[in-house]
Amino acid sequence: MQTIDFSPFYRSTVGFDRVFNRLDTLVGQEAKTYPPYNIERTGEDAYRISIAVAGFANGDIAIETKENNLVIKGAKAADADKTREFLHRGIAERAFELRFQLADYVEVHGASLENGLLHLELKRELPESKKPRSIQINGSTPTIEDNSVN
Repeated sequence: MQTIDFSPFYRSTVGFDRVFNRLDTLVGQEAKTYPPYNIERTGEDAYRISIAVAGFANGDIAIETKENNLVIKGAKAADADKTREFLHRGIAERAFELRFQLADYVEVHGASLENGLLHLELKRELPESKKPRSIQINGSTPTIEDNSVN
């Protein structure tokens, strides 16, 4: 596994230690492959996460956001499989947990389950205090007084 040394950046930046700590933890994590998912940009500040959740119903999936973390958990009731006899089982329906780190001001605006896909709509909404604003220059036009002697 390749390691990355961020120490040169610590010498020339202030307040970015959280970013470098997050990058350190991401380098060491294995990518989750179940269930498969897509992350797409749907607008300038809009995103969609689509997760393949075949066999799961609305009540089997929990979505939680806390601070900048998004956690999606799925679990089927254990007694549901006891009533069915499988000759071939190709749809996993196993429990899962996906975690996503959200950027500042990115919030989940909705979730829908259709055709075996769970869609989460996310949007970045900057507060008014963080948006760029124009500053008008007000003031009187300087006047030149004529102090010449007649």
